[in-house]
Amino acid sequence: MQLSNVRAVITGGVSGLGLAVAEHLVAHGGKVALFDLNDEKGAAAVAALGQAHASYQQVNVSDEAAVAEAIEQAHAFLGGLNVAVNCAGILGAGRVLGKEGPMPLAGFQGTVMVNLVGSFNVAKAAANRIQHNDAGPDGERGVIINTASIAAYEGQIGQAAYAASKGGVVSMTLPMARELSRFGIRVNTIAPGVFWTPMVDGMPPAVQESLAASIPFPSRLGKPEDFASLVAYILGNTYINGETIRLDGATRLAPK
Repeated sequence: MQLSNVRAVITGGVSGLGLAVAEHLVAHGGKVALFDLNDEKGAAAVAALGQAHASYQQVNVSDEAAVAEAIEQAHAFLGGLNVAVNCAGILGAGRVLGKEGPMPLAGFQGTVMVNLVGSFNVAKAAANRIQHNDAGPDGERGVIINTASIAAYEGQIGQAAYAASKGGVVSMTLPMARELSRFGIRVNTIAPGVFWTPMVDGMPPAVQESLAASIPFPSRLGKPEDFASLVAYILGNTYINGETIRLDGATRLAPK
C-alpha cells in the first residue's frame, strides 16, 4: 500500500504514538481521522496536521455504538477507509494484593476494556467497512495494526491487568488475520518496549538515564517516530500478516 493512498483511523491519535503515526502518514500524502477523548489536544492536532488532511472525533473505543458511528463519519471525511491503527490504551498499574487489599475488580476490567476490548471493537468496525473496498493488484483491501506491549511477554509486578490486556491483543492477532484474509485485510500488532512518554518526561534525569541504560541497543528510550516508521513499513509490505513485532531494542523486562 502506498502511503499517499492511506485513509486511516488512528485511536489515541492526538498524542504519543498515535500522533506520531498521524504525522508520518500525513507527511507522505495520507489522510487521517483521529479518535481520542481530549478535545483540546484533538483541536491542536488537526490544526497542526491541516484540516484537509485530518479530523478529530471524541470516541470511547470501548463503546460499540459510538465506534460504529465514528467509523462511518471517518469514512465520509476520508473519502474511504483502508487502515486502522489502534494506539489508545491505559497503563492500569496496580498489585493484585496491594497495601489496601486486593485490587478492585473494576480496575482490572477497566484496563481490559480499553486496551483489549477497545482494540477489538475498533478493528471489527473498521474491517466491516474495509471489506467493501476494491481490491488492489495483490488482492489487498486494507490493514489493521494493533498496539500491544512487551509486557504481554514479561509483565512486571503490578502489571497483571496491563499484561493480560496486551497479551490478549497479541493472541487475537493471528486468528483475526486468518479470518480476515478472505477479505484481503491484513492484521498485525506492534509490541513496543520502553518508549518516551509524557510520564517519562516528568521523571528525574537520573531515572530517565537508568531506564535508557537498561536497554541493550540502542541504549535509549524508544521514540514515537520509531513506532510510526514501523507502522509505515508494515503498510508497505503486503507479506507481513498475522505477526506481532517487538520494537524494544532487545529489552527484556525484569520482574520489577
